[in-house]
Amino acid sequence: MKISERIFEILKDKGMTQKEFSARTGIPQSTISDWKNKEMNPSADKLLIISQVLQTSVYDILASSDNTKNAKVDYVFLDKDSKEKELIDMYRNLPETKRERLLGYADALNTDT
Repeated sequence: MKISERIFEILKDKGMTQKEFSARTGIPQSTISDWKNKEMNPSADKLLIISQVLQTSVYDILASSDNTKNAKVDYVFLDKDSKEKELIDMYRNLPETKRERLLGYADALNTDT
């Protein structure tokens, strides 16, 4: 399945028109029509905005074969100056044993009432 076919499949599933999709992405309707009529794919620089508007991941748009549709991949976008990003960076720099301790601590905090 082509990328453009997958996009139109997601549009249909979400009940979104091409006109609404164009307005929300800023991609001209003529370009979107070309994807369908000329069997073209969107340029790579458009995939991020497309995935955001369709509330799906770029991976879901690119993955079209049956064996990749069921893969569990999640993407999170963080501000590079956020505390969340800082926490992830600290976690990545920890040795495995300390990562496990941190996850245990976070789990305990999450279940505290």
